[in-house]
Amino acid sequence: MRQFVVDAFTDRPFAGNPAAVCLPETWPTDQLMLAIARENNLSETAFCVREGEQWRLRWFTPGGEIDLCGHATLATAHVLLGELGAGDDVVSFETLSGRLTVRHREGRYEMDFPAYRLRRVEVTDQMETALGARPSEAWMGRDLLCVFDDEATVRGLTPDLGRVEVLPGPLCHATAQGLEFDCVSRSFAPSLGIAEDPVCGSGHCHIAPYWSGRLGKAHVRAWQASPRGGELRCTVDGERCALAGAAVTFLRGEVVGL
Repeated sequence: MRQFVVDAFTDRPFAGNPAAVCLPETWPTDQLMLAIARENNLSETAFCVREGEQWRLRWFTPGGEIDLCGHATLATAHVLLGELGAGDDVVSFETLSGRLTVRHREGRYEMDFPAYRLRRVEVTDQMETALGARPSEAWMGRDLLCVFDDEATVRGLTPDLGRVEVLPGPLCHATAQGLEFDCVSRSFAPSLGIAEDPVCGSGHCHIAPYWSGRLGKAHVRAWQASPRGGELRCTVDGERCALAGAAVTFLRGEVVGL
């Protein structure tokens, strides 16, 4: 089975968010895909199989399968378009979140994703205790989105991951308005076996719609303020959210211990 490791949402290696991309000829069992994801020990391992004229894409964290992942989708598009020449600058995937289309333009991969609908929820003492600072607002989509008053607070968070794990939602995103960028964020997912996601694409399907509405602009420049860091250019259009970023191949190899 061919496997690549790609650094997504960055134009240089050792930054952005690394994802493994596996290209089996037929679908492995769910148990084997989860075992490979755990062996890779990255936040995501993507599995992509050609089914007739279509590509089907699935994503596994070390904790299990999830329904949407941005950086691993970007990484898979980079492998198919950039490494293998499998399309003319556009590729579509059938996924648990429906059909996702990725276009390569001007050195970036632009992904057309669903935007999560957000509902405001109460800020709780549990959120403050888990994150180490009290959010000014909290919102729920698929994940929990906690909004803070300044960038420095988000960058300085030292969360108690055991307490974050019991907060609602599979991931918890902390965000604030940025100084250089429109917004900054960090993403934590201990319930999925991920302490901190270096750059979270699906998280920005929460973060970008929030800041688009608050700032009154369709185009949002976002910075994920993890230790690796990564830039996303987001365009919000109703119920869709386009996420664009660069990608760099780090590793080309084979999975042999099957």
